[in-house]
Amino acid sequence: QLQLVESGGGLVQPGGSLRLSCAASGFTLDYYAIGWFRQAPGKEREGVSCISSSDGSTYYADSVKGRFTISRDNAKNTVYLQMNSLKPEDTAVYYCAASPDAYGRPLWDIRLYDYWGQGTQVTVSS
Repeated sequence: QLQLVESGGGLVQPGGSLRLSCAASGFTLDYYAIGWFRQAPGKEREGVSCISSSDGSTYYADSVKGRFTISRDNAKNTVYLQMNSLKPEDTAVYYCAASPDAYGRPLWDIRLYDYWGQGTQVTVSS
């Protein structure tokens, strides 16, 4: 069974940090571009960051650039999203997704992704 499982969400104060994990089972993440998306109540799902399969290039939404870092550990079949300097507006359910796209380009279109995790809640509040 092909599956992505996110973990690491929680409640954090503004300015704090969290590290989200996206672990794959049933397939190897090496061959997939991985994206992190988030969805706040009443809003559309938006792309946060993605990492290519071809050369490991990373891409970030302007709203998180300089604060979030995406990385992958192929030996653990896991992708991470390190989130620093968190703001209340970062509050959302965060999803990871896998795409077979191998062009090494930013993938912000959710239709390009074949597999999705169930999401993990991140709440930034004092």
